[in-house]
Amino acid sequence: MSLASHMASLEAKHSSLETLIDEEIQRPAPDHIRLQELKKQKLLIKEELSRLAAH
Repeated sequence: MSLASHMASLEAKHSSLETLIDEEIQRPAPDHIRLQELKKQKLLIKEELSRLAAH
């Protein structure tokens, strides 16, 4: 997998997580543990993207 395709894959996952987070927040009774897990995953992907972009 090339760097560009790997980054594109990570960006797609980041966007998907953002959508899941937004959907969870809109629920009448959001699951705060799930929100925390989703946000953590999103942050890890963002950090990986930043690290890859720096190279």
